[in-house]
Amino acid sequence: MPVSDTELTQMFEHVLRLSKVDETQSVAVLKSHYSDQRTVRAAMDAAQRLKAKVYAVELPSFSHPIAMGNDMTAYCGDTPLTGNLAAQRALEAADMIIDTMMLLHSPEQEQILKSGTRILLAVEPPEVLARMLPTLADRDRVLASKTLLEQASSMRVTSAAGSDFRAQLGQYPAVAEYGFVDEPGRWDHWPSGFLFSWPNEGTAEGVLVLDVGDMILPFKTYTRERITLEIQAGFITAIHGGFEAEYLRDYMAYFKDPEVYGISHIGWGLQPRAQWTAMGLHDKNDGMCMDARAFYGNFLFSTGPNTEVGGTRKTPCHLDIPLRKCSVYLDDTAVVVDGDVVAPAESVVK
Repeated sequence: MPVSDTELTQMFEHVLRLSKVDETQSVAVLKSHYSDQRTVRAAMDAAQRLKAKVYAVELPSFSHPIAMGNDMTAYCGDTPLTGNLAAQRALEAADMIIDTMMLLHSPEQEQILKSGTRILLAVEPPEVLARMLPTLADRDRVLASKTLLEQASSMRVTSAAGSDFRAQLGQYPAVAEYGFVDEPGRWDHWPSGFLFSWPNEGTAEGVLVLDVGDMILPFKTYTRERITLEIQAGFITAIHGGFEAEYLRDYMAYFKDPEVYGISHIGWGLQPRAQWTAMGLHDKNDGMCMDARAFYGNFLFSTGPNTEVGGTRKTPCHLDIPLRKCSVYLDDTAVVVDGDVVAPAESVVK
């Protein structure tokens, strides 16, 4: 159902309050010509209603010659902010940035966060923002499971489709996304509701099977046949299946970069208001499909870059692949069983 401009502004005001915006704060809205103009207006209006000092930073769009498609995650690394130090300094001067343009996976974003500025990404359609309006309960749910992930030394994932994957943990931090930014230097994405970490370098091993109905992003497609990924020493070494496996092989090979095959972040979804079916109701150019990344009980793994947590893989190809009906174990403790979250910390009310 369509969201009115008034409702969208009220939603932003709610999220900015959760993000501790008040009259003492400065808020920058980062935008480009492709930003949703309703989102930009609502963000600025909400910040003004909270009496924050508000300003906009608008940058020209950027498209790398090898980038394919319009999805903002289809090419990682360079952004409209790349090399624009004056604009970066203007953003670092803010207490908080509302990113309607997409800085994720860029070195400039990491530098801004290190200055203490917090960043909230908001690029989904207003109707998706409304359905997954973040709450304090969302934060509590995700942080409870983050504690379990931080304490674990290994993760194993199995499924009836044939997945049997394992990785050691501890080299990289656990990251929680719950939809607002309430601490200095924090990045988050509205909407959200999941957590993840990265395997210790060279330890990801086994097999991951994409079953019928699983999803591949940024393709924004549901798989209609099984695709089997063989993984050794942290990298995908073989991709088996029919046409869809061939498509995936050719897409990754296009980048001519061996690091695109690295296993990046691994974790699970904790947002009960996200739906794996939602992707089929939107055009492929509608946002980033955060429903797929966050729906309750998924196993989400990704490929490619890990520079945002201090790793060395800076590669433009990044895939997010949410799997349904998996079981996820931290050490010997199940946190997800056949797609249902069973972690002890999940006594928090949904």
